[in-house]
Amino acid sequence: MNKPTTILFDAERMKYPHTGLYYFCKQLGNALLASASKHQAELQFLLPASCSGEFPEGTAIKPIRFWHKLWKPNDASIDVWHTTSQDSAYFPFHCRKSIVFTIHDLNYYHDERKPLAKRKAWLQTLQRKVDASAALVFISEYTAKDVQAHIDFKGKPYRIIYNGCTISNTERIVDPAYQPTAPFIFSIGTIALKKNFHVLPALLLNNSYQLVIAGITQQPDYLRKIQKSAEELGVADRLIFTGPVSDNDKQWYYAHCEAFVFPSLSEGFGLPLVEAMHFGKPVFISNATSLPEIGGDAAYIFKDFSPAQMQADFAAGMAHFATNQRSEQVKKRAAIFSWEAAAAAYWDLYKSLL
Repeated sequence: MNKPTTILFDAERMKYPHTGLYYFCKQLGNALLASASKHQAELQFLLPASCSGEFPEGTAIKPIRFWHKLWKPNDASIDVWHTTSQDSAYFPFHCRKSIVFTIHDLNYYHDERKPLAKRKAWLQTLQRKVDASAALVFISEYTAKDVQAHIDFKGKPYRIIYNGCTISNTERIVDPAYQPTAPFIFSIGTIALKKNFHVLPALLLNNSYQLVIAGITQQPDYLRKIQKSAEELGVADRLIFTGPVSDNDKQWYYAHCEAFVFPSLSEGFGLPLVEAMHFGKPVFISNATSLPEIGGDAAYIFKDFSPAQMQADFAAGMAHFATNQRSEQVKKRAAIFSWEAAAAAYWDLYKSLL
């Protein structure tokens, strides 16, 4: 009997709960596990021991140890090492097996708040990781083009493999800890400057909507900036921050909101956009980075972020959505993005390297 193909899946980024990379590792990892037997393969997961419960009982886990930054786990038993993020602390530069390297974005390099020397050093390290890899994966066409503008691929093969939708239809959604007291607009993401949330309070002018923003606060100063924007517009009493939310609560907000708004300026993919489309909601996005690519013709775009223009774009989009009964069209757009399809594409890539 032939030995099964063994993939080491680096899920180190799961140490940061309630983030896009956490859900990427969890959802893709489970989708790969569900189809592993069909491909006569096994997966081993390199991840924090505290996250092992996110995968089925019996899953092969290699708990991360502090010494792994200096001495990587033995690669003798594996066939392909999959590094799932450009920021993994455990890139196997000296691995003797093929490395698949997924790159989500160049957010660190583009963050002008960081010293230029550090950003250049980060980019040089990324080039070394690309040089050591057998194949590259990008989560959007936008990310691939952005990386290609700054990194020499040196002929390495690469693929675009879109993320899936993280919403489960099998679980009953119960009421969340906080329920808005009026019709509301919803957004979710890390409270950080790149998410551009401070432009959203303008959408509360001349109506009675509430604005619910969910997510961990990464930059407290930016949280205060959002609050100040609402105060200056006289709508602070209708701005609600929930903090990080459970999957159940997140789905409740998607299901019950009047619209989903996502003005982010820096997205490699934009998982919340796909999740909101899954519920057939009108979605409003910025015209930045990957968002137009992922939203397609199902999304409405803010032409700019002046209060008057945002209000006009929002009103026009809501009217168009209602008049044309676009909910099913939006759901069809979301259905393009599935973790099953992503897993199948990764299995195809793994096999091409054997």
